[in-house]
Amino acid sequence: MHLDDRVSLEPGTPKKGQEVRIEYRGLLAQNGADTVWLRYGNDGWEQVTDIPMERTPEGSFSCHTEAKGEREINFCFKDSANHFDNNNGSNWNFMIE
Repeated sequence: MHLDDRVSLEPGTPKKGQEVRIEYRGLLAQNGADTVWLRYGNDGWEQVTDIPMERTPEGSFSCHTEAKGEREINFCFKDSANHFDNNNGSNWNFMIE
């Protein structure tokens, strides 16, 4: 599911415990970041974790993680210079079934 031109999540509404794929095409990817990490948490940023993302042939970054929360997945992105893309302070939040 494409949220916007920057981020997509598959499946669009994951079930608890299901693996999800997150793809990022946002500001950091567009401005030459060599490495991007997914910073994510669950249910209001509990259990925050950073996961390195892999560059795709198209120039975006992607990774897989598990929908561990009870209600939602919360995330943003950071690069190796510690610049963040946090969706203008709103982060990205997906509901979990």
